[in-house]
Amino acid sequence: MNLCDYHEIQTLLARHGFRFSKAKGQNFLVRDWVPRRIAEAAGIDRSCGVLEVGPGVGPLTAALCERAGKVLSIEVDQSLQPVLAETLAGFDNARVLFGDALKLDLPALVRTEFPGLRVMACANLPYYITTPVLTKLLESRCFESVTVMVQKEVAQRICAVPGSKAYGAFTVFCNWYAAPALLFDVPPDCFLPRPKVTSAVLRLAVRAEPPCPVADAALFFRVVRASFAQRRKTLLNGLASAFPQLSKDQLAGALDACGFPAAVRGETMDIQQFAAVADALGRLL
Repeated sequence: MNLCDYHEIQTLLARHGFRFSKAKGQNFLVRDWVPRRIAEAAGIDRSCGVLEVGPGVGPLTAALCERAGKVLSIEVDQSLQPVLAETLAGFDNARVLFGDALKLDLPALVRTEFPGLRVMACANLPYYITTPVLTKLLESRCFESVTVMVQKEVAQRICAVPGSKAYGAFTVFCNWYAAPALLFDVPPDCFLPRPKVTSAVLRLAVRAEPPCPVADAALFFRVVRASFAQRRKTLLNGLASAFPQLSKDQLAGALDACGFPAAVRGETMDIQQFAAVADALGRLL
């Protein structure tokens, strides 16, 4: 069965009485070059165990199974159970776990499912859960890399540089945990139903260590969030809202100690500079 053939997919879904759910953001692939290229770009081989989020009818799952030692796919939609039982029947290295990826203990799951394997994550993510799923995958620190297809705008935001319009708190978060690379675009006509936006595939090579030392990671991310909470305001004003226990004079002094003027804006700063500000504030708190 060609899992990217429009007519075969329609017949398959009709046979099992499946209906697309807008609430779950379901858009299934109908171009076979896409899953093959994603699996290739992920750098997966038989030494790898792959955690997939949201297999749909299984085209990416099948492409991953052809390369990986084992693939565990997490699917939230129970109505896909008979569909996936049929489409993945030929793969003895595939297993589907029906549940919510956001509620699972990923480190424990990885330890149980992939002993002795290099572990990767791979997914065609529904647009509406891109940020929480990526956050969970990266914070789990149990993957060598995370390769995902997301809305192109989100991919550009993750790969943005300081000072650019797309640069934001999520950019800093992703780059703290991983080194992202934008790989290729996927146009709307590659999906059923057809979305209104272009998608893109990116690979995040997970860092063994953060890109720079910081005394308190929680404080670092608090500073980052404060810096982008009100983009039109200066970093000083953003910090004043997030740290009301510190006076503006104290905050300005901390910025000055790091070599920043009081008028500096957070969207111009890189990770190392945010870390310096966080450490300076940590000495005042």
